[in-house]
Amino acid sequence: MINRVVLVGRITRDPLLRKTQSGASVVSFTIACNRRVPSQGQDADFINCVAWNRTADFMAQYVKKGALLGLEGRIQTRNYDDKDGKRVYVTEVVADSVQFLESKKAAAEQSGYVPQEPVANQNQGGYQADQPVADSFDTDFSSADTLDIASDDLPF
Repeated sequence: MINRVVLVGRITRDPLLRKTQSGASVVSFTIACNRRVPSQGQDADFINCVAWNRTADFMAQYVKKGALLGLEGRIQTRNYDDKDGKRVYVTEVVADSVQFLESKKAAAEQSGYVPQEPVANQNQGGYQADQPVADSFDTDFSSADTLDIASDDLPF
């Protein structure tokens, strides 16, 4: 039997991290996935999802409303009795992995948020921009000398 789901869509709200009594992290969220309808153009499906443990921690820290995500997981159906004693069935996708599918800049433009550049802090070991590497490697190949290779030495 195979139960695998791959979804690509935008998250509808910021994920909210919760913890179970045993300390496991869990995030419930909804992904809006476009669906092409021949007569009407495009429509969207809103699919309920849940992520656990490290995936949940990742989502709570980095994922924001409107982010384009790729998600892989499985469909799961569970049930419980509500406060009125009525049986409620829930079908959701349990995410095994979640990936960002757009750059930070594109995500910022989508949400209207413009991130600030990190500021280097020399004293506290903060972020530093990459320093250019010295051009010491260029000296080996920049000379005007040509290589004298016999055609018998070539592998092809």
